[in-house]
Amino acid sequence: MHLHGGVSANSYIRERFLELGKELNLEIYFPDLKLCTDNAAMIASAGYYNYIAGKTADLTLNAVPNLKIGA
Repeated sequence: MHLHGGVSANSYIRERFLELGKELNLEIYFPDLKLCTDNAAMIASAGYYNYIAGKTADLTLNAVPNLKIGA
């Protein structure tokens, strides 16, 4: 079983996955902590390119967790 992304840097989650692996007799794999980043850089890049393309929003914009990024 693999755990990826920013959440895999969480020590509690790592510990629980290791416990679960022992209970279920599964190998658990984690990336090095230096590789456990979130997608902030990707979101910032998408925002930059939208901004230079003239795509902006006013302060009524709300967060939509499943919003599609791109054209």
